[in-house]
Parts: sequence; structure tokens; C-alpha cells
Amino acid sequence: MSGPEPSVDGNPGSLGSDPEAVYGALRAEMKRVLVGNEAAIEHLTIALLTRGHLLLEGVPGVAKTTLANLFARTSSLEYRRVQMTPDLLPADITGSHIYNEETGEFSIQRGPIFANLVVADEINRATPKTQSALLEAMQERRVTIEGETLALPRPFMVVATQNPIEMEGVFALPEAQRDRFQFKLTIDVPDREHERELIERFDDDPELDSDDVEQVVDIGDILTSRETVSMVHVAPAVKEYIVDLVDATRTHPDVAYGASPRATIAFLNGAKARAAIRGREYVIPDDVKALAEPVLVHRLVRSTDAELGGVARVEVVDEIVGEIEPPGAADVSREPAENEVDGGDGSDGDPDPDPGDAPKPSQS
Repeated sequence: MSGPEPSVDGNPGSLGSDPEAVYGALRAEMKRVLVGNEAAIEHLTIALLTRGHLLLEGVPGVAKTTLANLFARTSSLEYRRVQMTPDLLPADITGSHIYNEETGEFSIQRGPIFANLVVADEINRATPKTQSALLEAMQERRVTIEGETLALPRPFMVVATQNPIEMEGVFALPEAQRDRFQFKLTIDVPDREHERELIERFDDDPELDSDDVEQVVDIGDILTSRETVSMVHVAPAVKEYIVDLVDATRTHPDVAYGASPRATIAFLNGAKARAAIRGREYVIPDDVKALAEPVLVHRLVRSTDAELGGVARVEVVDEIVGEIEPPGAADVSREPAENEVDGGDGSDGDPDPDPGDAPKPSQS
């Protein structure tokens, strides 16, 4: 199936370049169908605004694919889902040259990778050769089909899912592939309160699904909001904090191979987006700390002793975060510009850091 030409439309829509408004609109609309999983909505938004990709892990039936579909529909992203299986070939994802009998010529048949949001469902069921077909797309945002390089649409995002409990006929993602995912989130089964709400909602409307949400954000809003995110201030002390966290993964006794510089960039970009969707123009240490598990947990390779001893990656991340001292408030706030007016209460006019952070998804 042929995909769209790369989008270059950067004109802002009704929400303009306000990341906070974009996130609020997406969350409100998705919650018409989705019960719980607010942290996942937040991380999807952060990844979209920072050109990232997500790896979602969870048992069957916890709405991993539905989550991605809802996100695509509400944000006007063209959506493609690829069911990964052992017999899937790289060309089934990227596309190939097809002979046209009418013209007597070969033409490119674009694969499902040519979409704004591509869901690789049960990615660990595909062979490593097919998994690697995503590498160039995720990193370079382009694919090569029989020697011809084609740009992917803008924006472009991969959301991959995997089932952590099924071990037969699966191929664990190699480190190089995992490293290309900005975040890894674990989607848990809902708690009793959310499951009760789920029953009530589907009792009232048994056919409720992703078709019942509306587009509330357009691609222009996304592209201009990305520009706003890029301008969020990160103080030198916060940058040092990020580097300290990543560096600690490389010297921890339970870790054989720590996080790569790609994790450092994921921290930087993710923290800027997290600040922006909360209405702040500067990053605070809590932005970084909130992203520690989703950024680091899938990138760590445990030592043999730690793996045999049952030390979970999330335990290592929590220990590192607990040991590294974050910078103080005086070191992270944005310096007031010359044309800013003091609010009269000693503040610089910026909103106070929001202590009520959204709940973090659990990690494995």
C-alpha cells in the first residue's frame, strides 16, 4: 500500500505553538475512551514533541495498541499497524519495487512505515533481520528501498509493543534496537477503581472504541509546539545532573554496560518537553527524575551476578536516582529577561514548579 508524501506543513492550527494546550487537548479527548494510563498519554506527547519513539510492554488486553490508535486519531497522525510475525520480511515493512505489467516498468510500492505513527505490534515476534528494518527509519527518518533512499513523513514516530510473559517464538530486541526507543513504559492491568469505571463505561456504550474520538490537534500544532519545546531553558546545573545520572549507570556494580549518549539526549529533550506541557519555560530536577526509569530501564545491561541474583533494572535505576544529589532551586530557575516585570511577590513571573506530577508508569 502506498503511503503519503512527507509532510512539510508547519502552519499552526487552532492551538498554535502551546505544548501545554496540545497536551491538555489530547489527554481530555483520549480519556473519553481510555481509562487510566495518564502517564502513558504524557509520555506519548513528550515523545511526539521531541521526535522520540516508545516501547510499550504489557500483558495482552491492557490497551497498548488502542492507546497508540487513540493518540494518532486525536492528533491527526496517519496511523499504520504492523503485526510482527516470524515470517515477516523487511520489505513487508519498508516496501519494495513492483513490476507494472501495463507500463513494463518497476515502481516503488511503499510499505506501512510511510505513516506518521507506526505501531509495530509484538515487535519481539519478528526475526532480528526484520526488526533491524526499523533501525534506519527510527534513527534517520528515511528508508532505503533497493538502493533508493526515501524520506519518511513528518512527524514520524514508532510505537512498538511487546508481551513480557510469552517466551515461545520470540526474539529479544538487541541493545542497539532498544537504545533507539526514547522511552520504555510498562502498561499494567488497571486497578480495581479503574476497572470498575471501565465496566460502567462499556456497559453504557458496548461499541465504544477509538472511532469515537475526534481530532483535536493538527500537524501544524505539533510542529510549532516542537519549536516551543526546543526553546525551553535548561540550566547548567540541570545538565550536569543529567550527565551524572547517565554516567552513574556506567560505573554501577550491577551493570555490565550502562546507558549510551543517546540516553543523555533523551533526558535533555524529554525534560524540556515535560516542562513545556506543564507551562514552564525552564526545566527543574523533578522533570529529569520523572523520566529516569522510562529513559534508562531498557538501556541497562545487567552484570551476570545481578541477573542471576534477580536484581531488576528498575531497582538499579531507583538506587542511582537516590544516590545522585539534584541541584537546588536557586541553580535551575530561568534568569528573568530584561523586559520581564517582577510579579511583586519576589518571583520572576514564571509559574511555580508543579509538585503534582503525573504518576509514573511502573517499569520492569
